[in-house]
Amino acid sequence: MPEVADYLKPESLQKLARMEIVARLVVEGFITGMHKSPHRGFSVEFAEHRQYVPGDEISHINWKAYARSDRYYIKQYEEETNLRGYILLDCSASMGYGSGPVNKLFYGKCLAAALSYLMLKQQDSAGLVTFDNAVRSYVPPRSVASHLKAITRQIDEARIGKETSLSNIFHDLAERIKRRGLIIIISDLFDNLKDIVSGLSHFRHKKHEVMIFQVLDPDELNFPFRNWTMFNSLEDDAHRLLTEPQRIRPAYLRAFEEFTTEVRRHCRQRRIDYQQLDTAIPFDVALATYLARRTGSL
Repeated sequence: MPEVADYLKPESLQKLARMEIVARLVVEGFITGMHKSPHRGFSVEFAEHRQYVPGDEISHINWKAYARSDRYYIKQYEEETNLRGYILLDCSASMGYGSGPVNKLFYGKCLAAALSYLMLKQQDSAGLVTFDNAVRSYVPPRSVASHLKAITRQIDEARIGKETSLSNIFHDLAERIKRRGLIIIISDLFDNLKDIVSGLSHFRHKKHEVMIFQVLDPDELNFPFRNWTMFNSLEDDAHRLLTEPQRIRPAYLRAFEEFTTEVRRHCRQRRIDYQQLDTAIPFDVALATYLARRTGSL
């Protein structure tokens, strides 16, 4: 059985220890703005006072505190979070590519483990879906700390699969996941852009918040090949191309930039968080930097 330490080294946890997953949009009807756990609400156990601001419920004013200080204060209580996070890990064949020490799938596995750890540490619910052209495993969200072992077990068992079918997966899960939550997609997004956007729009139509981590290898970002090279499709053995890379490099980089620019544009229009990750950068550094920027501490 895999241990948490197989994917989360102590030095990685140290970098992530002070980070939080932040939900900017409305999740399950009442979580707005920065998501913190436990939330401040009005339902369970008294925590502290804060000064009244216009818009607060008058019924929550502490009138005894007002009598003593001539100022309005609101009682705040601890409230259990109801954020449910679903981590979607792409295990399609293209995720098996790696020019360095790790391939994209292993990098994605580390991300999935780290995000699960952070959500459970916040007392949120974390779940996992692995997929290629179909769902291969599904771990329902739970909020107990011991659930991390169930998630890392499935992460460990995930293997390189078949071709990508992001649209079908997204549409299927958008209908299957009934309760609104946070959808975290870890994928290289190598699929038809129109189909990807259709699936993402379905998630947003169902009121889910969506975060995307596009995991890419340095070769895909920079196309550094120089000598004559045979390129083989990882998802279709019939597609092969023998070419002189330097001649096609400008066209490749232009097409790649157009694709990622369009992905960003569609995500921005739909209020989807998008982050491109390079597997040459340690996952803990990349994730900590992203979360710090998202919370506004960078």
